[in-house]
Amino acid sequence: MSAGRPKTTKRWATVILGAATVLLTSVQCGTANEQAGSAQPAGTVPPQRGSVSNPPSTSPPSPSPKAEQVPVSGCEAVIAKMSPRQRLAQLVVVGVNAGDPKAAVKLVRDHQVGGIFLGGNETALLQNRALDEVQRAAKVPVSVAIDEEGGRVQRIDALDGSMPSARKMATTMTPAQVRAKAAERGRQMRNRGVTVDYAPDADITEQPDRDIVGDRSFGANPEVARKYVLAFAQGLRDAGVQPVLKHFPGHGHATGDSHKGLVRTPPLTSLRKVDLVPYRDIGEYGEVGVMVGHLDVPELTGGLPSTLSAPAYRLLRKDYAFDGPVITDDLGAMKAITSQYPLPTAVLKALQAGADQALWSSGGNIDTVLAKLEQALASGELPAARVEEALTRVLMAKKACG
Repeated sequence: MSAGRPKTTKRWATVILGAATVLLTSVQCGTANEQAGSAQPAGTVPPQRGSVSNPPSTSPPSPSPKAEQVPVSGCEAVIAKMSPRQRLAQLVVVGVNAGDPKAAVKLVRDHQVGGIFLGGNETALLQNRALDEVQRAAKVPVSVAIDEEGGRVQRIDALDGSMPSARKMATTMTPAQVRAKAAERGRQMRNRGVTVDYAPDADITEQPDRDIVGDRSFGANPEVARKYVLAFAQGLRDAGVQPVLKHFPGHGHATGDSHKGLVRTPPLTSLRKVDLVPYRDIGEYGEVGVMVGHLDVPELTGGLPSTLSAPAYRLLRKDYAFDGPVITDDLGAMKAITSQYPLPTAVLKALQAGADQALWSSGGNIDTVLAKLEQALASGELPAARVEEALTRVLMAKKACG
């Protein structure tokens, strides 16, 4: 600035000083307002949504973490009509005997659960429009889920023919062909009343075919596997079936089998480079769900299975920007959980940590689980905001609002 204009200099200095004072006051007020309205768990620093450069907090979860921001929806009127027990019932998915349609109808009529899971090889519920009667018993549409990956894990092969394993599809078909195959399978499922498929398996592995993941994986190259995971998920969506990617944050390089006990993955830094690649840019998949596995992740879960670990859910929500429904792996029949926690406790801990739905394939225990959740909700151990957040995602996924 020229030394020949002292009056102008003084005038501009005054203007700048005033503007700086206003700006500082605005920043301080804005910061205070943000702190007052924060929905982050106590003691954590809110990570930037969608960022992968700043690793999430690795501290163990607090007993009752606050909820994330509730998604914008038209679900408020639906939720307002529900009792606390009805709201909580929507957050569980219970295994049923697919050979006993009457029992499945009774379960839904009596408890109004959010979802049922058909495991095993029985098919009576998948024939003769038997699932229509289940839906008629539900005040809110019930999700009907099966495992239909292909290969070793398929449920309708006796009815509609066999489908190749993920590994076989990736080595013999293009992604476009896999999408078409998944769409064909999806239409077969939808015609039988199935609304959710716990597939595709997004794990990355070079394991032999018959290992715990093995040929359920689309391959060992994470970039190639992601293309096939995306194609399979898109095919299911084309048919009107909700895909559920599994097992976050990655079972492919874990040691052991979570059916037999808690397993440990490589450190989080390694998972980011390989196992988590299929979850990158997850918005490209469209409306999907994610299943969290019973995986102990060094640098993340602190010895807990991911299904019960708040940092694991924050990793998915914040670092990978996922805002759809998240369901647990089986809490009732896998020793990674059952050797440590009774079912009602495991369900509560999963919902506290950030799950939207808790799954147990063994069936039963509905009254015990819901009583535990009702008590926790009434005491504040399970925050009402956490329940509303999860319930909103569940209802939106089922198109049950507005």
